[in-house]
Amino acid sequence: MNHFTHCTECLSRGVQRGSLVLALVWLLAGLLGLPPAQAQTATSYKVAADLQQGINAATTPKLNWAKDINGVRFVKALVVSNSDDADLVALRSAVMATGGSVYYRFLTVRAIAVLLPATAVYNIAARGDVIGISPNRVAASSASTLEASSGALNHRTYTGSGYSGLDGSGVGIAVLDSGIMWNHRNMLDAAGVSRVTRSIDLLKVGDGSWTGALDWTRGIDTSVGLYPGSLMLAVLEGLVANQKMDNVDPYGHGSHVAGVAAGRGAYQAMDSSGVAPGAKLFDIRVLNGRGLGQLSDVLAGIDWVVYHAREYNIRIMNLSLATDSTESWRTDPLAMAVRSATQAGITVVVAGGNFGQTAGGAERHGSISSPGNEPSVITVGAANTRGTALRSDDSVNFFSSRGPTRGGSVDAQGQRLADNLLKPDLVAPGNRIVGVMATDKLAGLVPNYLAATYPQLVQVAPSNKTPGSALMSLSGTSVAAPAVAGTVALMLQANPGLTPPLIKAILQYSAQPLPGASLLQQGAGLLNVDGAVRLAQALRTDIAAAIEAGSLSAGASLLAAGKTLPAPRSTINGQSFDWSRFIIAGGNQLLGGEALFSRFQPIYDPRLLWVRDAVQRSNVSYWPATFSRPANSLTKAFTRSATPNQPLLSAGVVRATSLVGASSAFGKTGAFLPGATLSNWLMAGSGVVLSEGIVLSEGIVLSEGIVLSEGIVLSEGIVLSEGIVLSEGVVLSEGIVLSESVNPNDVRRLGEP
Repeated sequence: MNHFTHCTECLSRGVQRGSLVLALVWLLAGLLGLPPAQAQTATSYKVAADLQQGINAATTPKLNWAKDINGVRFVKALVVSNSDDADLVALRSAVMATGGSVYYRFLTVRAIAVLLPATAVYNIAARGDVIGISPNRVAASSASTLEASSGALNHRTYTGSGYSGLDGSGVGIAVLDSGIMWNHRNMLDAAGVSRVTRSIDLLKVGDGSWTGALDWTRGIDTSVGLYPGSLMLAVLEGLVANQKMDNVDPYGHGSHVAGVAAGRGAYQAMDSSGVAPGAKLFDIRVLNGRGLGQLSDVLAGIDWVVYHAREYNIRIMNLSLATDSTESWRTDPLAMAVRSATQAGITVVVAGGNFGQTAGGAERHGSISSPGNEPSVITVGAANTRGTALRSDDSVNFFSSRGPTRGGSVDAQGQRLADNLLKPDLVAPGNRIVGVMATDKLAGLVPNYLAATYPQLVQVAPSNKTPGSALMSLSGTSVAAPAVAGTVALMLQANPGLTPPLIKAILQYSAQPLPGASLLQQGAGLLNVDGAVRLAQALRTDIAAAIEAGSLSAGASLLAAGKTLPAPRSTINGQSFDWSRFIIAGGNQLLGGEALFSRFQPIYDPRLLWVRDAVQRSNVSYWPATFSRPANSLTKAFTRSATPNQPLLSAGVVRATSLVGASSAFGKTGAFLPGATLSNWLMAGSGVVLSEGIVLSEGIVLSEGIVLSEGIVLSEGIVLSEGIVLSEGVVLSEGIVLSESVNPNDVRRLGEP
């Protein structure tokens, strides 16, 4: 079951409004004896707001998920279930009974992608095994100086033929994007072999048809047939295989993102190396040649990564993309899927979004995109390095999305409940970053869509037009996120026993708070590769295994034998600075103190999710051994349960939440407090030291009234895409950033014939 509980009591109502599900309407209304209008009223809180608008509109909206077929309005949606039946047989049959179709059954979310008559949605929502329905929204793509400014060069050197020190070798990074040019020289290893280990194209499957009354999962049975060695698994793998194809990234975004994380570019004068130039890459294509995709394709891509993660040692997933969801993290299917990936031990890094400014230049708070609104992932904002390796001139980019998260749910009484969680988690270089330019074939330089549409992107490297080694420049949180993903690869190479929540805590604790930037603008601060690696190296390397075995208790030592915690200070390019010394936990708690890392904190168990006063535990099961694979190498299923009386923190942790006060933009307190101020307070010894391990409840109060009354521009989640920004602060209209890679008309027409 997918539900949450208070630390002391069950949130049963929260369970019912907790997920997104598609809809069969007339059938269930008849069974309940309700006329359609009553069924709609009784179940509307389970149906996403944008889907309701599409259903109730006088004319069928021109969206990728809505269409008239023979005069009947149909919608494509994702139905999320709380059924104990992992195959969802009854739900699939109910969809079929409406004249709809079932396209896919997912692993990371107990959900199906469906086609439904619009009139059937509310009655499907009324089913007891349905907890939410969402439209199949559009997802879009949201050194070197990079190496030097981030501190990566503190832990490696380039010898002319290779790297000595940490370069991410052996660690797998899955990039869910528009494809990776596998034969670009930046993607090769020292022997000239591509580090793109697998290339998968999920655009080849899914809901391309608008044909009703078909259960496509019976053809490639994603419900019961994907067990190791099965024929159905072999068919699906063969269908999506995209290995060593020409023009695998016609859009150009995915290759650049992969290069920022793991590009090997020291061979040419303009060094375009990424943070982890030795890491393995996994190309999971979910966006088309215009940077657009469907939510169902992204979910299928996440499924593939989670299924194969242990087999290929995929430890990191990068999503530089977003959807326009306004739903809560509790019910958003994309948030739920990346949560499952995290709970399976994969560190998920996502772009926060490029919507920090309005068209008029005003700062916009509450503009974090999905899945950046998911508490368990690492949500990254963008910093401007000013084109230098020095950190003293860095600042948060104007376009970088600000918190708090504004997704929300509507309860049975029609009241909207905004999440209001602290995001982003940190910021990383994301302004005019030079990296890989994907081309068609090595035989001729045919530029990708972005380079062809915006030729100024290529002018950053006018001397390098050679096919297979050409470069371009991009900006945005899309390129800030892979800088963090590459950092995680270095951390895992240094210490493979780290867990995703521990990695996030290390990144935040070691970050550099930028002067004047608030918690809602920068999270804990600017990425500090040097500090993150040094802190990771001080910890024992069996943490993840001990957590899985249940042999670590709250307060147990996390330090490696003979190690002590490093001094919380780094020197990069001759400039020294103090770490933030705090982390964000539970969605709105601020914690500090050396005990965070000298002692085991139960919140570092990736199967545990703590948000405000709710706690959830997930258990992951794996397929048994086969003749070709050992046991526990392929992911099978997820189950979730309530965890009352769950210890979260040990004694010695410093609670800093009370230091910041109530949130006031005018007074720069609470969530608007500059991170450097909080850091200085903690350095001076402020905060409450916990005398015993306790379960904390509420943290920073983010009142809507406070934010709105002081004139803060607050976004209600109106986000089109996570794309490309040419330069800081230049906008066109309604929050669409200049050279935002997606044309709004393309968004609306996706999926149209």
